[in-house]
Amino acid sequence: MENLFADILSKYQIFLMILIRMTGLFLITPIFSRNNIPNVLKIGFSFFCSIILIAVLDIEKLELVPFELIVFSIKELLVGLMLGFISYLFFTSLYLAGQIIDMQVGFGMVNVFDPQNNIQVPIMGTYYYIISILIFLTIDGHHILLDALIQSYEYIPIGYFKFANDTINQLIKILSTTFIIGVKISAPVLASIFLADVLLGILAKTMPQMNVFIVGMPFKILVGIATIIITLPLFIATLQHIFTNMYEEIFNFLKVIQKG
Repeated sequence: MENLFADILSKYQIFLMILIRMTGLFLITPIFSRNNIPNVLKIGFSFFCSIILIAVLDIEKLELVPFELIVFSIKELLVGLMLGFISYLFFTSLYLAGQIIDMQVGFGMVNVFDPQNNIQVPIMGTYYYIISILIFLTIDGHHILLDALIQSYEYIPIGYFKFANDTINQLIKILSTTFIIGVKISAPVLASIFLADVLLGILAKTMPQMNVFIVGMPFKILVGIATIIITLPLFIATLQHIFTNMYEEIFNFLKVIQKG
């Protein structure tokens, strides 16, 4: 233990850079950045993870002047924030899917308060988000984020982060991917609601005395909820693909920065 603390003191600048990159990840990533997690716990977890990393990573000792230390700190914080932001985008696709489903089923005006982001979110998006968090923790997805942070030092050494045109293009590509994922998740419900609308249209033509507007609303809600329940196993299988894609996109982003 004494040797560990002596090593930290001798490499205090490296320890500070690791701590800042770790903190940047925890500030925005969906699992660790929740407001209901005490800040003391976040700081303590970042501190102890940094202690482990400084013993594991083989990084040469830094000799930085105060100005360089500030610049390096900003760069390390940006690396952590970008890694967390990419994971946040993939989880946001679930809110997008929920918003699309709510608009089609009839829950467009029903929102719930998200204490993490202090915004109103769709009710079905919250349902999908909670399930995704549980599955993410079940498959040790939080270990994936920590592993990505550790591997990031192979692609982006301390102080080597820089923006380039390819970096922006990669972020746009990831953002478009999350939109596609959101639409794909909502596709079964969209298809079932479309068929329900066709059926209601046929009924309106064959039975003009029926008030389709009164019957259609609860019918579409019933069809939408039934479709969500039936496709739940498929959604859980899809989540594993989403998390794998998230892991790949994080490393694609790191490779782009490395080439830049």
